[in-house]
Amino acid sequence: MCGIAGVLNLDGATAHSGLLRQMADQLRHRGPDDEGLWADGPVGFSHRRLMIIDLTAASHQPMSSEDAEVVLIYNGEIYNYLELRLELEALGYRFRSQGDAETILHAYQAWGEQCLDRFNGIFAFAIWNKASKTLFLARDRFGVKPLYYYQDADVLVFASEIKAILKHPGVRRGVSIPALNEYFTFQNILTDRTLFEGIKLLPAGSCLTVETARGDALLRERRYWEIPSPSRDNRITMEEATEEITRLFEQAVTRQLMTDVPLGVYLSGGMDSGSITTIARQKMGRICTFTAGFDLSSATGLELAFDEREASEALANLLKTEHYETVLHAGDMEHVMPDLIWHLEDLRVGQCYPNYYVSRLASKFVRVVLSGAGGDEIFGGYPWRYQYALASTSRAGFQDDYYGFWQRLVKDQDKSRFFSPDVAREIKGHPTREIFDGILNQAPHQSETVEDRVEACLYFDAKTFLHGLLVVEDKLSMAHGLEARVPFLDNDLAQFGLTLPARLKVGSLAKPIEYAREDRITRERREVRSSEGKLALRQAMRGVVPAGLLDRPKQGFSAPDAAWFRGESIDYVGGILSDRKSRIYDFLDPAEVRRLWREHAEGIENRRLLIWSLLSFEWWLRKFQS
Repeated sequence: MCGIAGVLNLDGATAHSGLLRQMADQLRHRGPDDEGLWADGPVGFSHRRLMIIDLTAASHQPMSSEDAEVVLIYNGEIYNYLELRLELEALGYRFRSQGDAETILHAYQAWGEQCLDRFNGIFAFAIWNKASKTLFLARDRFGVKPLYYYQDADVLVFASEIKAILKHPGVRRGVSIPALNEYFTFQNILTDRTLFEGIKLLPAGSCLTVETARGDALLRERRYWEIPSPSRDNRITMEEATEEITRLFEQAVTRQLMTDVPLGVYLSGGMDSGSITTIARQKMGRICTFTAGFDLSSATGLELAFDEREASEALANLLKTEHYETVLHAGDMEHVMPDLIWHLEDLRVGQCYPNYYVSRLASKFVRVVLSGAGGDEIFGGYPWRYQYALASTSRAGFQDDYYGFWQRLVKDQDKSRFFSPDVAREIKGHPTREIFDGILNQAPHQSETVEDRVEACLYFDAKTFLHGLLVVEDKLSMAHGLEARVPFLDNDLAQFGLTLPARLKVGSLAKPIEYAREDRITRERREVRSSEGKLALRQAMRGVVPAGLLDRPKQGFSAPDAAWFRGESIDYVGGILSDRKSRIYDFLDPAEVRRLWREHAEGIENRRLLIWSLLSFEWWLRKFQS
């Protein structure tokens, strides 16, 4: 894993090494082991290296071909690089290193852009082709590794993190109001926008080609991989599906154990991380595992189940792993927010400071950690989401209901009160419903039957929510120089899982839950703890992990913030949200925000997601818009 950054001056100006070094300095945490700079006329690359595979200078980057016609900078891991290396050697390519970066370099020389179809891994890279004067940027299928860029008439700037792009003097630090609207609707940004005006995130499974040979720059973005359509083959049985999942899962975990440095596993006590730990322990012997728990002394209700240390300790004891834990308290959020938001920079999905702490813990012992991310999105782990939509009997009704569900923070009808008048007027031209429908309408099977609608929900999860989780996972692991790998997103396992029919993933398709008839507490209880999902995966893992682990209800990784915001953290939260000088009130209405805060503080509504997002936005403004 590494940090990459680069500049292509479209006006022909010389790329300066001083700027490239400043950009690399912003990415030092991503690659503390080595630094590399390269420039040739209008193009320049900078690289920070975290040594994982081939710890020698032979894998130093930027990396050039033997004739110096092709130059690469790369962040990630290609798990099938040894197989590809054999193919390339047979074609006559010679290798100077034992790492995977050189495989990407020669694969591009051999197969051009089509090399992307051959890679099984997580990556973001840039290649300069001197002969054709072409810059080629690419990102992995699911977007595990981020790649941001800014482009105007004079320059294209790109990097693993936005803070490196901001070092370019031509990049302004404005706030994107359309992106702000997305964030306070979905608690995520579903387009290629970021909160930084003019800075985009290259979509997952996409590449960007910039051709400059003819003088004027020609930019071409292409999606080289798309989420596949679920199978309509009703002949596949649960037994056949689980047998193949078992084989592919073991293969995926085994592939991702390749490393020349210590490796561990996040162990939450749930099925996904427990299954990964079991296979890793079998293949590697004794390994390190890591868990974050929570002080529940002031928690109430559903939050009393948020601490999974007991379950993770039991599994660690059974598997005889070297197990480490960290316990978080209410004040830990307040302490970490400035550093957390500086590293996160691109606000996405929910509360994430526990991820920061557990990554910091793991980084003290290992350089690589396996994560269970992706298991829910690939194999149907959020049954309450699918059931919520299934109460509708028409496609239009389904999309209305599902859009209502995904308005996690502020509903459309409340935005005129929530945003300041100027912002409220501007967002009218950027309706989030159009963004939502545009994504859902790309689902392979349109929503005519119950199974169609469930598969549309699965598609939306994999396309949007998973991507947000992955962006956060990357930033908060790399904040500590830690590489996070995701076995559930292995090409072969994910492809098979995504094409499985919904009937093999989710139970009770014929009995939709009518949430409108349930009170709030009943809905929250169902959402927090459910074991109706991932049927085929659970069945496949019965021969892998202890049966008791498979029968545990799903438990999200979340602190008891609803109680903490009303208790130990009430002065901290209230101090920010009640202060009219807080930066958020340049964009939001103070009276409305304070009203929503009081509803939470008085126990009228649980607004923990909104409160977290307000605090995050305040710190984002302080760190990046000063």
